[in-house]
Amino acid sequence: MRKKLYQWGNTFFGLGTGALAGYLLTQQIWALWQLSRRNIERTLAAPLNQAPQGVTFSKTIETETYTRTHNVTDGIERIVYRPRQRRFETPLVFQHGMWHGAWCWQLWQELFAEWGWETHAHSLPGHANSPTQRPIARCTLDYYLNFLQTEIQRLPRRPVLLGHSMGGALIQWYLKYVGDDLPAAVLLAPWVSHSMFKDGLWPLVTFDPAGVLQMLLSWDATPLVRAAPGSAARFLVGAEAAVPLAELQPQLGPESILVLYQHNPPFWYPPEKVNTPLLWIAGEDDPLLLEPAERRSAQHYGADYVVAAHARHNVMVEHNYRQTARTIHEWLGKVVG
Repeated sequence: MRKKLYQWGNTFFGLGTGALAGYLLTQQIWALWQLSRRNIERTLAAPLNQAPQGVTFSKTIETETYTRTHNVTDGIERIVYRPRQRRFETPLVFQHGMWHGAWCWQLWQELFAEWGWETHAHSLPGHANSPTQRPIARCTLDYYLNFLQTEIQRLPRRPVLLGHSMGGALIQWYLKYVGDDLPAAVLLAPWVSHSMFKDGLWPLVTFDPAGVLQMLLSWDATPLVRAAPGSAARFLVGAEAAVPLAELQPQLGPESILVLYQHNPPFWYPPEKVNTPLLWIAGEDDPLLLEPAERRSAQHYGADYVVAAHARHNVMVEHNYRQTARTIHEWLGKVVG
């Protein structure tokens, strides 16, 4: 009897394992099929914003150094800081990364306003207070790029573009597919130049294997930042961060897994040459996007390269966020003037 139970157990285990493997294989085939059908130029030319038109939220705060406007208009959340004494004509546009929203730039927007910069931060659809416009599982980098393109087109002057993590990938995509004609761009702990699978997947698997498995099963990258001791969310900030993990994690939202797949060959190849002046900043202690891979990526683009000392992934809210912002400010002063 025990032998039969053992055999049955092995049979059911084998069937379960086979079913799981089949499900995961089907998911991978679906992802590759979805991405193989993408037409970047067509996506960028399409009017993708399907949100109801009009203002659904608006709030203005006046301080001695800046005016802060926060609104949700036509389905897109925007936070704008306008300094009382503007020293620079070129505006700064901040693009957040996976799971984040416009809120993640608050510390830097306040600093740059004090230094005389006008700054614009927005939330992509389905992030923070921008309502979802398509299922998160179907969101791709070119879909997000369409909205970033719109934000830049709204401004009367070409801005400097700053992007964190996936936002750094969107900068690379912008320069390749939209226009290599920005005054400057700053990439902050950005996705690597060539392949996230090659230089980002294994650190993620070793850092949070349970989250990676849940991500593949649910086809949603949100489990990676779940509220759990082993969550990959802990790669975002260190123990001394200005915004600690306990405050940061509840603000994180859902995210697509397709975006990670898309920033790899054969769906992505970086441009061989970029004319826009680039500053590339890596976190020295970033457990996901390791500093050597970041350095190689910066070298590929010929970017100026800086390492934020003892910083993890979210360099804009780490313990030395002010020093990192000052580095950017001084670099922009030389490049943009």
